[in-house]
Amino acid sequence: MPKVLSIDAGTTGVTVLVVGEDARVQASGYREFPQHFPHPGWVSHDADQIWTATVDAADDAMRGVATSDIAAIGITNQRETAVVWDRTTGRPIDHAVVWQCRRTAQRCDELKTSGHEPLIRSRTGLVADAYFSGTKVEWLLDNNPGAREAAERGDLAFGTIDSWLVWKLSGGRAHVTDPSNASRTMLFGLESLSWDEEMLRLLNVPAPVLPEVKPSSGRFAVTDPESFLGAALPVSGIAGDQQAALFGQGCFTPGRSKNTYGTGSFLLMNTGPTPPPPAGGLLSSVAWTIDGRTDYTLEGSIFVTGAALQWLRDGLGIISSYDEAEPLAKSVDETGGVAFVPAFVGLGSPHWDQRARGTIAGLTRGTTRAHIVRAAIESMAHQSQDVIEAMVDAAGAAPSELRVDGGAVRMDLLCSLQADLSGIPVLRPQVRESTAMGAAFLAGLAEGVWDGIESLDSVWRLDRRFEPSMKPGDRQAHRERWRRALDRSRDWVRD
Repeated sequence: MPKVLSIDAGTTGVTVLVVGEDARVQASGYREFPQHFPHPGWVSHDADQIWTATVDAADDAMRGVATSDIAAIGITNQRETAVVWDRTTGRPIDHAVVWQCRRTAQRCDELKTSGHEPLIRSRTGLVADAYFSGTKVEWLLDNNPGAREAAERGDLAFGTIDSWLVWKLSGGRAHVTDPSNASRTMLFGLESLSWDEEMLRLLNVPAPVLPEVKPSSGRFAVTDPESFLGAALPVSGIAGDQQAALFGQGCFTPGRSKNTYGTGSFLLMNTGPTPPPPAGGLLSSVAWTIDGRTDYTLEGSIFVTGAALQWLRDGLGIISSYDEAEPLAKSVDETGGVAFVPAFVGLGSPHWDQRARGTIAGLTRGTTRAHIVRAAIESMAHQSQDVIEAMVDAAGAAPSELRVDGGAVRMDLLCSLQADLSGIPVLRPQVRESTAMGAAFLAGLAEGVWDGIESLDSVWRLDRRFEPSMKPGDRQAHRERWRRALDRSRDWVRD
């Protein structure tokens, strides 16, 4: 049976799955890589460490699996993180600037105050925010001596993590990306499906650094045997992590929605082959391009959800592991009046406040660590509900159901809270690695492992359905407390 190797290069680690023709995971590997915080609000990665983690995770996944059985490789990745490297040496000129990083917030404020936000919205479907890659590339070229001149000569290459991995996998022969990743750079035309010359001029990004944009499902490159697994294997599927999760969750038709709870949370709705108009607080992006058809998505991007638990573990020592969080939270019936807004790097959708910061409100002498942990878990559901409400305003109707994935959905408490706060059923699949599965499906479709999208409809399997049970009055009280805490986190950082 043919197999697909799926590489999921996330924000804190790399997961590699071996996926069979029956869409079941046959083997896996995982490696973390370090996070770097050089200044308050800055987040960086060493791209070479991401590559090392990828190779090691793939080696672990391939133990006992013959490379001759691998029909295709799919890649999915943290999307807006920017890498710039030397085309000759293959070495990055600086650490990668991570999607969470706020170092270009002032530049984005300048774009807003100078009246460029309407142009950005209309051309790219995005907002002027440090979240996206465009201002990160500009910063890397301006803050590394000689980089801008080298970029204009064509000596440097820019890419998101997918581009970097394909470059490494192919031994430096391919500099490519797909439309889902390109549409998150603030440099890509949502309707033209090409790099936008006016946006390149606005953000001072030279065209020679840009990767070639190819369909999400199709052959991007072939691996260099000396660089990866000793074999020449086709790299045939790429999508940004959230679009890949939408695909892996079987949301192939307009109106279907999913939410991924990872480091942050990302709620996407498939809107079909027409770019959705700009909607309050939401983003429009390419979902994928397959067989000449491009589908689009309406998205709410939340910067910090699961990372709040990571902070409670690593920053405060309130919990010793993720597995401790749910039992501790369930040891109390509610938060004791505590509300936790984890705006560590500002607020994303639908608020878009770069100057917000984290807030824990409602503390008393009776507050325990259990109350704070429960408030952190509740914050995941509240932030997602903020996005759902914005989507209802934009689309005129709520999703009939919400498919969920990501590491945090193993917590029944979170899934139940989300159903209660949204008032819609929450569906958790058997396979939680929807992101990696989406990349596998895109690659396998290109190489004939699966016949077409229709053949993938039957492989999505339900684990548990969570029905809403909270009384409307209780839901309103929970939401009101959240909104009061949210107001206190807004506009905290002042120049």
